[in-house]
Amino acid sequence: MTGCGSSGDESGGGDASGTASDTASPGTSPDASPGGEELAATGDIPVGGGTIFKEQKVVVTQPEEGEFKAFSAVCTHAQCLVSTVSDGTINCPCHGSTFSITDAAVEAGPATRPLPAEQITVEGGAIRLG
Repeated sequence: MTGCGSSGDESGGGDASGTASDTASPGTSPDASPGGEELAATGDIPVGGGTIFKEQKVVVTQPEEGEFKAFSAVCTHAQCLVSTVSDGTINCPCHGSTFSITDAAVEAGPATRPLPAEQITVEGGAIRLG
């Protein structure tokens, strides 16, 4: 493929289990004051999966229940927008790179660098950018 377009922003979820808590980790900042753009409700992000926000070029994942991560949705290989989240990976349609929903590490190339982390705030059941 030569285009960098994407199709669909639906995501798949797995059956990962974990503890229910707002866990702070890279890409999250639950103690930050709200003020960023609201992306979604926490219940909108599937456990073991994620959701791509094309307009903001961000993908939000929930590797375990209550643990939310955010990464750039722009592939580090050819700057295509990732198109799906399924089976524990964030997937780029252009050349087949896949990234872990946990830390955005490359699981399959040709990309060689992880997706950069994005800052989000999780508070009161809302996920906000920034």
